[in-house]
Amino acid sequence: HTVLCLPGLTRNSRDFTRLAETLASNGHRVISVDYRGRGRSEHDTDWRNYSPFIEALDITDLVAREHEAAVHIVGTSRGGLIAMILAALRPTMMLSVTMNDIGPRIEANGLARIVGYVGRIPAPIDWADAARTVADINGRDFPNVSAAEWDVLARQWFNDSHGRPVAGYDPALARALTASNSVIPEMWPQFRALARFPLLVVRGDNSDLLSAETVAKMCRLHPDARSIEVPGEGHAPLLRDDYSQNAITKFLRDVDRKLGVAWAHRARCH
Repeated sequence: HTVLCLPGLTRNSRDFTRLAETLASNGHRVISVDYRGRGRSEHDTDWRNYSPFIEALDITDLVAREHEAAVHIVGTSRGGLIAMILAALRPTMMLSVTMNDIGPRIEANGLARIVGYVGRIPAPIDWADAARTVADINGRDFPNVSAAEWDVLARQWFNDSHGRPVAGYDPALARALTASNSVIPEMWPQFRALARFPLLVVRGDNSDLLSAETVAKMCRLHPDARSIEVPGEGHAPLLRDDYSQNAITKFLRDVDRKLGVAWAHRARCH
């Protein structure tokens, strides 16, 4: 089955390159998204459209355009919030959900940290400066990332314009974020809409956005959930390591196997 990868607030489809290669080698078709105003997608002329609900509608249009009946969703941060909205809005398009470092409750200190940097990072002068910038912002929570890897991540998070790094998202995204007063209500009712889909929760053990307590509650409330914690990573796990990739691959394989059995049983019944 097809896997649809939904990135975080300021991120883009390049975040899933390594994971997409692994999933494709295991027989999945992978679609990775640049939301409006991120990556190579055009900026919206109205910053108010940078909302999870509007982006969820964009995703339903994309899945229809790609002629996909239903997909597995891997959602990092913002992508996981969109998955919860889709579970209520268009449940028939979903097979399973992997939520990468996001849940119904978002920790205030982690949200404040994000609000503090969105749209406020000075433009790097070159790619070496871009690598130093992402390392300075994220190095404390990702202590095991090497200098070479920070360079790779910089090229994921910044766009390339004629060989130089530029912002990978519309700076007006900051207006949409601050307009919400930096308060996101807990989404337990929306989370309950995920109950019909197998769920994998991925948490970075240094995460300041998703607490271990919230993960535990998610697994208690959901009838078919499993979780993993990625060591040495914060918000959000990079999904570049063997541990998280193997866990996601196994989860999708298990779900596809169950779906195959269910469809075979339905065929016999008819």
